[in-house]
Amino acid sequence: MVISNKPLSFILAAFVASLPIMGFANPESDSTHVQTETAHEEKVVSHNAHQEGEHVALDPKAKVDAFIDHHLQDSHDFVFFSDEKENKHYGFSLPVILIDGGLKVFSSSKLHHGEEVAEVDGSYYKLVHGKIYKTDAAGTINFDEHGHPSNEKPLDFSITKNVVSMLFVSVLLFFMFTGLAKSYKKGPIPTGFGRVLEPLVIFIRDEIAVPNIGEKKYRKYMGYLLTVFFFVWVLNLLGMTPLGINVTGNIAITVCLAAFTFIITQFSANKDYWGHIFWMPGVPVPMKIILAPIEVLGTLTKPFALLIRLYANITAGHVVIMSLIAMIFVGKNLAADLPISLGLTLFISVIEVLVAFLQAFIFTMLSSLFIGMAVQDHDHAHHHEDETAII
Repeated sequence: MVISNKPLSFILAAFVASLPIMGFANPESDSTHVQTETAHEEKVVSHNAHQEGEHVALDPKAKVDAFIDHHLQDSHDFVFFSDEKENKHYGFSLPVILIDGGLKVFSSSKLHHGEEVAEVDGSYYKLVHGKIYKTDAAGTINFDEHGHPSNEKPLDFSITKNVVSMLFVSVLLFFMFTGLAKSYKKGPIPTGFGRVLEPLVIFIRDEIAVPNIGEKKYRKYMGYLLTVFFFVWVLNLLGMTPLGINVTGNIAITVCLAAFTFIITQFSANKDYWGHIFWMPGVPVPMKIILAPIEVLGTLTKPFALLIRLYANITAGHVVIMSLIAMIFVGKNLAADLPISLGLTLFISVIEVLVAFLQAFIFTMLSSLFIGMAVQDHDHAHHHEDETAII
């Protein structure tokens, strides 16, 4: 077996990672840190309580909700853990890249997790709920009637935590498969880590690509199928670590991946594929007119099913695990809640290891199925001769 298309695989993975940088990131996917959000809530509650003559503590469940939201969302810096009492964050800052009357590049440490105003070349910026807004030296943020900031937003091309994670996985995949390909030069059996990769590559080829696309045409799409499988799988596994990474649970990323499958499918499609969509053979003309828009809509619902399935399953897994961990802090009886919480969390985490593989497999399987439907040949003349012979 020979592995090729490695540069293509790396470019595809790197391009997926670059799409959120180019402004495709989900506007609801960015976040500030939990400490900043809960501190703001505490200030509001304390202010209201002061006016009413009493002090009301922030509900622990509200803190848990904020923590889960923070875990699911992207951020402009990489924080490993935080000290809420001292308001300290331990991690590293990431580059902020803005286009606002010119290119503005600075470290996210200037924003200090939304607690400070960043001054860059005479312009002032502030981080509010993960989005960067233009402001003044005092950090004034105006809100509309719905409570959303109404300040002007610069064009944001920042390198966020999710982007760093995707670039890391892209480089990792490049070296993994480059090493696997080089090992075949020494003999028919790979060495080292290649012995782990080869069965997976053969599995994707024999169980996914060949059955769905066909032996004659599958080779052309193996580079993409291998890339999307390992890219999604490794990111899913990375999301299970304590690093707070949730890339495949970001709908912007799943949209990008599904868009690649959609583009490859449409540009690979033959005339039979388009004929079955716009003018289905063997169907009365009135039905052809009715079915054509339905079939066109079907070409859009297929990638939509891809992106929603991956996004929803990964997000649900993260929410369940974080909710189980939160039982320790919300429950009143630590001695009883701690073993239950840890036991259930361990059980769900083991299931999530399977789900991480399963979602990568399903995404790759459906991608190959859609591509196969677009490139398969429909030999109508041959079928007509068979029917005549039978008659």
